[in-house]
Parts: sequence; C-alpha cells; structure tokens
Amino acid sequence: MSLLVAGDRVALVSPAGPALASKVDAGVAVLRSWGLEVTTPVVEPWSLGYLAGSDEARAAEFVSAWTSDVAAVVCVRGGYGCLRMTDLVPWKDLPPRVFVGSSDVTVLHAELNAVGLPTVFGPMPGTSDFVDDAVAQQRLRALLFEGVSSWTAGTPVVPGIARGVLTGGNAALLAAAVGGPRWAPPPDGAVALLEDIGEEPYRLDRILTQLLRAGWFEPVAGIVLGSWTDCGDVSSVLHDRLSGLGVPILGDFGFGHCAGQWSLPLGVAAVLDASAGTLTLV
Repeated sequence: MSLLVAGDRVALVSPAGPALASKVDAGVAVLRSWGLEVTTPVVEPWSLGYLAGSDEARAAEFVSAWTSDVAAVVCVRGGYGCLRMTDLVPWKDLPPRVFVGSSDVTVLHAELNAVGLPTVFGPMPGTSDFVDDAVAQQRLRALLFEGVSSWTAGTPVVPGIARGVLTGGNAALLAAAVGGPRWAPPPDGAVALLEDIGEEPYRLDRILTQLLRAGWFEPVAGIVLGSWTDCGDVSSVLHDRLSGLGVPILGDFGFGHCAGQWSLPLGVAAVLDASAGTLTLV
C-alpha cells in the first residue's frame, strides 16, 4: 500500500449518507494540519435525506475523485447508501489510490480489494469518531504516513496462527452484500476482520448465520473481532457462531466503532497470531 507525504492531494467523497458541514470542516482542518491538500465533496442534497445525493451523483463523484490527480480518496462518513451506488462504478478501470473509509463503506472495500486495490478501514473525517478522537486520528496518520505494519491488542479467543489476505469490515454490510452481481467469498486463507454497531445479539446471530449459510467463512483461516458498540453482550453469539469454524480467533482488537480505533489495511497479506494477540503485515 502506498504511503502519503506532506503536499499530497486528497479528495473527500460522500458515497453514503450526508455529513454535517461543521464536522467536515473540522475533519478537513485536521487533514490539512498533516500537510495534505484537501478537496471537499460537491454532491447536492437529494430527496431521500439519509443519502448524500442521488445514486448517480454519488457514483460520479466517487469515480471523478479516483480519476483525478489525487493520492488518496477518503470517505467523509458512512451511514447508508454504498450498496445503492456500487453497481454504477467501473471498478476494474480505477487507478491505484489510497482509500479510507469504514462502516457502510465496507462494500466499497470489498469491490476495490476484488480488483487488487488495497484499502484502509479507518475513521472518517466527517464523523465524531475522527474529529473528536485524537488517538484515532494519530493511529490513522501513523498508518498513512509511516506505514505501521504490526499491531498488538485484543484477547485470544481461539489460539493459533493464520496467514492470509486481510478482508471484511462491518458484519451487517458483508451480509447485505451477499448475492450481489460481483459477490464472492473472501480469497482462500483470508484473515477476516469483523465489527458492528447497534445490532442486538439476535440480529448479530442472523447476520453471522447468513454469512455462514452463504459460505462466506469457508475460505477464512483466521478471524479478528473488533468493537460491538451498542450491541449488548454478544460474546455468547460470537462463540456459538464462530468457534466451531476451527480457526484462530482474536477478540476485542479495538477497530470499528470505538474510541481510539485502530486503522487497518484490507486487501494485503498479514499474519495473525491469536495466541500472542498480534497482527503483522507480511
């Protein structure tokens, strides 16, 4: 994955929901303090207020950003909407760029990783998870500028070592994407990252069961579990649905919708040592 340097141009995009202008302004100020040149989203509001614009407008903005003279494309926020515009993007024609987003943006990570483009699952500058969290900011900056390649965190759930390409993201979005035009399980031997927010235990059970029935976990060689904010006590559900897979599992790793979240790359090879609580890029 390419690194950023001071002076690089970054395009912010809105592929999902609208962000508060005050949050975007604050996030842009942080990015500019890193020495980056930042262009802001231009999508016009649409009749469905939970979307940042029409599907066509959001897709066009996304493609325009990717094909412009920028080093990185960064999503301002998630929410909902990426599934509605993903079929309007010529994924195989996109040039390499650094890409940052999380939550609803999970489906865009999957599309980009499928065509060989690595991405970053991290906090977005139009959200409180970035603007109001100095630790999350620093961790994203360290990955983008310094190329951090090893993390130690979490609690061993099932011991063991797995080596494979990092994949995954928000569990609900992974399940929602099942059956789409380009949907496919992860690559063989993948190390899956999973997190979610606001899903009660029975709904998380349904999400994981759908992924299991679709064969999503069949190629997975290891699992890293992030945050389950506002989901209640999901430990029993996670154990019931995942422990029988017979793969190493590391829990409480601290990525996703949580304070001080780690920014993690997707689409790149790594070694998971669930016994030692480490994740290391190859």
